[in-house]
Amino acid sequence: MLVIGVIHGDEQAGLKIVNDLEQMDVPHGLDLWLINSMNPDGVAHDMRKNADAVDLNRNFPYNWGPIADESNWEYSGPGPASEPETQAMVAFITEIQPEMIIWYHQDLNRIAPSTGREGEIRARYAALTGVPLVNITGGTYTGVAATWAKHATNGAIAFIVELGPALSDEQALIHANAVLTVASEKL
Repeated sequence: MLVIGVIHGDEQAGLKIVNDLEQMDVPHGLDLWLINSMNPDGVAHDMRKNADAVDLNRNFPYNWGPIADESNWEYSGPGPASEPETQAMVAFITEIQPEMIIWYHQDLNRIAPSTGREGEIRARYAALTGVPLVNITGGTYTGVAATWAKHATNGAIAFIVELGPALSDEQALIHANAVLTVASEKL
């Protein structure tokens, strides 16, 4: 299982969850990979995009398409996987081939519903955390990390958890426990 705390540098609540997971005992038989942030420049400057003004969650090679220019909040970059951060994640995920990946975002407070096994896992995570299952809308969804990951890993469960605008220490621990629970139950 792979957990990514931050992809958009101004959405940093996932760092608390990854920090909690680093301190927890991992269930026997589970390989847990943790990445605090795939956007260190964005985190350092509290900005959505990377240092090249690219929205990394629009830069992955599957279903990539050009979105506007650097002034647009969803600028997808000059080409698919053009950014070093995206290239590093593509190489890492391709190498480890995780069965499940969770990407944390903010601040819509929702998990998009799905069907089949992935739908069951999303619903279980939602029930454990109290995050509602509601469709995510409002953006241009091309070159999205989770969608790329599903295709690059022969069907891994890969989904986005949209946290709320703030995350208390108690809520972060609830999410960390949910990660270990769904991984233990479903992998």
